[in-house]
Amino acid sequence: MIGGGAAGFFGAIATATANPNAQVTLLEAGRLLAKVRISGGGRCNVTHACFDPALLVQHYPRGGKALRGPLSRFHARHTVDWFAEHGVRLKTEPDGRMFPITDSSATIVECLLEAARATGVKIRTGAAVTQISQRVGATLGVASHTISVGTGNTSAAVLPVEPVADSKSWFEIQLKSGEVVLSDRILLATGSSAQGYQLAQALGHQIKPPVPSLFTFNVPDERLQGLAGVATPVHLRLATAGDKLEQTGPLVITHWGLSGPAVLKLSAWGARVLHDSHYQATLQINWLPQHNAETLRQELLQIKSNLSRRAIAASCPVPLPRRLWQRLVTTVGILPETRWAELPNKTLNQLIQELTQGRYLLKGKGVFKEEFVTCGGINLKEVNFQTMESRCCPGLYFAGEILDIDGVTGGFNFQSAWTTGWLAGQAMGHE
Repeated sequence: MIGGGAAGFFGAIATATANPNAQVTLLEAGRLLAKVRISGGGRCNVTHACFDPALLVQHYPRGGKALRGPLSRFHARHTVDWFAEHGVRLKTEPDGRMFPITDSSATIVECLLEAARATGVKIRTGAAVTQISQRVGATLGVASHTISVGTGNTSAAVLPVEPVADSKSWFEIQLKSGEVVLSDRILLATGSSAQGYQLAQALGHQIKPPVPSLFTFNVPDERLQGLAGVATPVHLRLATAGDKLEQTGPLVITHWGLSGPAVLKLSAWGARVLHDSHYQATLQINWLPQHNAETLRQELLQIKSNLSRRAIAASCPVPLPRRLWQRLVTTVGILPETRWAELPNKTLNQLIQELTQGRYLLKGKGVFKEEFVTCGGINLKEVNFQTMESRCCPGLYFAGEILDIDGVTGGFNFQSAWTTGWLAGQAMGHE
């Protein structure tokens, strides 16, 4: 269990629970549960209220197919029940996100720390791993495989054991302090740490190059200037990346461009193609997702007939924030005093185009500070998802973001961490 994050802690607790006689040590170079502390704006979005594994996997741009089996064994309902059994009740918000009823990530942090202590997990901080040697047999110098990663901040959680005189492999883990820890199995749960990838790669694994996922869009467009804070449901499509990259949901205009759930989800599904295009793309926005061009035309013609004497900019007859409506109206050249009866058909067509198929140039990405998610990591074909054990290196297990698995925003990434950590811990404890 390498790393003191959500997956590492859950794996350590699951191992110690499955095998109370196991000596489980969690080593962390930095701060324990760092992402848990800051997720959800400090409230910790523990999971999502989607309790059907077949539906749950649809929220993972990468890794959903591989997670289908694991999520059947430990899914969001199991997560809710686990935390309830450990004294933490979760609540569901209208969008399905689940948080502790305290609205504080400290509740989850304390729960995991207490559960680890209660099951006998030894927690060590400031313990950076500099080298791992995989060996076979009881004596040093027999069939060894050494991985040197310098003196960085990789951390490890291990099951220390006395080596036995047989052919079973075991590991020698050297810490930055010079201490050596022996283990017959290791769980790598180092998140998107470059050193974690290096360790796995040196043990024979392929790494899908990590690139950012869950980010905001930099859109320097005059139509958006002065509208920061305006929020509305939209339909988005990356016009240069194919029809499949589409999302419908809330959008928030920011000082630098666009954010909100619809943007974040689109960034996750388009993480690779956007990276490859250097975050230069054309974004098409339908500001009225309940309409297409033809249905909106019929509605506006009816409005033109019924409200002929009203000023177009002042009436806002569609479900849009008034400031946004006024900006889009003036964008197509409609003057503030122009009445509906005075609207030429050509300008009406331009307004319909702007409302349902507005085109905006994406000029870069921002950072979604509540989540630090990447796509990429361990090639999933090299992992046994029954146990989360490596197919390349017996005794090595994986959990969490080090795998090429990532979900959209809403608690899905934590659910992957709980699920893979639990499966790995069960397997490590029972074998």
